[in-house]
Amino acid sequence: MHITNVIKKPILSEKTYRNMANGVYTFEVAITANKVQIKKAFETIFEVKVAKVNIINYDPKEKKMGKFVGETKYTKRAIITLKPGEQLDLLGENK
Repeated sequence: MHITNVIKKPILSEKTYRNMANGVYTFEVAITANKVQIKKAFETIFEVKVAKVNIINYDPKEKKMGKFVGETKYTKRAIITLKPGEQLDLLGENK
């Protein structure tokens, strides 16, 4: 798997935005990616040092709309902690 296919998009919510101040970032990643691939891809793309990577798997949930029933998609998220002293300018705040 190529490094540009590992990390899909950042997850931006109130909780993840608060964690960014502590150097903890949350990203949606490819379903087949493991911790080592995620760490290498993140360090290569953003040029920062990663301390640890935690992974959360979200199973699909049933959703109903009228008489139709479907499922949400299966997703995998990575919670990435940077080493002390490292910063990531994800939202372009430090200009």
